[in-house]
Amino acid sequence: MRRLLDALYFGAGVVAAAFVAMIALLMIGQSILREFGVRTGAVPDVVAWCCAAAGFFAMAHAFKHGDFVRVTLLLEKASPPVRRTLELISLLIGAASVSYLMWAALSFTYESWAFNDIATGLLPMPLWIPQLGFAIGSVLLWIAVVDELVIVLRGGRPTFVVAVEQRHAQGDFSSDI
Repeated sequence: MRRLLDALYFGAGVVAAAFVAMIALLMIGQSILREFGVRTGAVPDVVAWCCAAAGFFAMAHAFKHGDFVRVTLLLEKASPPVRRTLELISLLIGAASVSYLMWAALSFTYESWAFNDIATGLLPMPLWIPQLGFAIGSVLLWIAVVDELVIVLRGGRPTFVVAVEQRHAQGDFSSDI
């Protein structure tokens, strides 16, 4: 199960990177095509949808690798039992918050599908299609947060803490800037 979940988070990171690459290609392509007088009016809409998809697909991967912003001033000073309790409380709050986000994203996307909402920009696309990135990304983040909660409940150390400690042991403090 662990390998499957890790592959899921890695895959989400790959999909997010693909959306970022698509953003770059679309923007470069738009710049080149404009020089030849080709109309590219719908490109900003597609780029915006790709930005949202990249952000939401990247969240689970970033969370598991310790790349979310965490205020650890209190945690660093706490004893191990208190730190574990604070981590559990934080993960419970996070799981509840992400559960609401996931529910809202899924409901929002479903309603767009059910009512056949169409984008109002230059590209008349059913809105549920670009909203899928939001919905799937929020589900992946929920899985990652619940995964961490289970790890800590079983007595393990949070994966994101271990990842940051490993980077620090290698002299990489770039994520702390």
